[in-house]
Amino acid sequence: MPGSFIDSNVLLYLASNDASKAGKAEAVIAAGGSISVQVLNEVANVARRKMQLSWVETNAFLDPIRELLTVHPLTVQTHQTGLAIAERYRLSLYDSMIAASALGAGCDLLWSENMHDGLLINASLRVANPFRAAA
Repeated sequence: MPGSFIDSNVLLYLASNDASKAGKAEAVIAAGGSISVQVLNEVANVARRKMQLSWVETNAFLDPIRELLTVHPLTVQTHQTGLAIAERYRLSLYDSMIAASALGAGCDLLWSENMHDGLLINASLRVANPFRAAA
C-alpha cells in the first residue's frame, strides 16, 4: 500500500512558534508515514545548530519521531536514484535524496515545504506542501 514520506522541514515545524504550521505538522505525522536516516540527520543538525538544543534535548525531540514513523536506511541504490532525480528534475542533491528515499520506501506522497508543490517524480511520487493554503 502506498504511503506518505515526510521531509525534515515538516518535522521541524513541531517545534515552531507558528501554531498553525505546528498543528499541520502534527496532523501529517499522526497520519503515519516514513522518513529516512537522512531526515533524522537533518533534523538533528538543525536542532543542535539553529535551535541550540542540548544532546539530551535533541534525542528527546527525535525519540517520538522515530517511534511514530517508519525509518528507512540509506543505500547505494538510494544514492544512485537520487543523483538521477537531481539531474532530471533539477532539485538540490539533498532534496533528490529525500525523494529517492521516498520512492525506495514505496511511497506515493512526499510532504515537503521546500520542493515544488504538485511535482510528480518518476510518475509515482507526488510532492505536496502541507502548509499551502487551500485554494
